[in-house]
Amino acid sequence: MSKSVTGLLDYLGDRVLLADGAMGTRVQALDLDVEKDYLGQENCTDILTKSRPDLVRDIHMGYFGAGADAVETNTFGASPVTLGEFGLSGEAFDLNKQSAELAREAAQEFTADGRPRFVLGSIGPGTKLPSLGHIDYQVLEDSFTVQCAGLAAGGVDAFLIETCQDPLQVKAAVNGAKRAR
Repeated sequence: MSKSVTGLLDYLGDRVLLADGAMGTRVQALDLDVEKDYLGQENCTDILTKSRPDLVRDIHMGYFGAGADAVETNTFGASPVTLGEFGLSGEAFDLNKQSAELAREAAQEFTADGRPRFVLGSIGPGTKLPSLGHIDYQVLEDSFTVQCAGLAAGGVDAFLIETCQDPLQVKAAVNGAKRAR
């Protein structure tokens, strides 16, 4: 088990973890320019890690400043399959790694007070349901493996598999995470 996972588990043994609020909701509340901020990829929040790392880091800092113990990376839709809808599948590993690094930087700054802070790698379900035949299961698992490998390389403490509707999405994400570590 990695040191960061051990630290998180030790922390959870003594107290409840207070995580941040939604990244996407915070981003949607801002008046961002599709061309400048989203690099022409409207509604691709994950690209802000590349185009506006200052904004993503500031959101993390705000949550830590409000008392959060953990923040989620800006990677809810950053699997190669989902990024492929924007022509960005080849950037998945790097976007996930950079997003984890941004969150880790914010966590390190707030850990200076002696209280540990954690980074959770956000893994959203994507837009395709394998149970309905929208995508081959193995393609989805491979996609999550790339995402999780980038998140792990960037220093996340744990993976957070979010809002999946299809049990096969969850299975693919869990197996992708296992393969990536």
